[in-house]
Amino acid sequence: MPGYDTLAARLTIHLDASVLWHHRPAYAELVHRAHRDGLLGASVFQGVTGFGAGDPKATPHGTKGPCAVVIVDEEPRLRSFLPRVADVLGETSAVAVLDRVRIHTPTAHE
Repeated sequence: MPGYDTLAARLTIHLDASVLWHHRPAYAELVHRAHRDGLLGASVFQGVTGFGAGDPKATPHGTKGPCAVVIVDEEPRLRSFLPRVADVLGETSAVAVLDRVRIHTPTAHE
């Protein structure tokens, strides 16, 4: 039988990877809190170029630039997570996007 789909949600937080929160990258703090809160999963993806509230940023090798923190769980849990990380995001130009997704779990026969 093929893998099954589970309804879930994906929270993607776009921010500058150079943003610090208490001397720690803000993206690392977001992942730490997602783990601490028992959310299903979180990953950080580093961008090559992008823009948000300011000018486009090219990211020369070895420097910080745009990144996206992607967190997956049930929609109500992600909605309640956002206010709990407001202190981390408060001084940034971060943008959070919440969308519904299906999680596909492959089986050994696929």
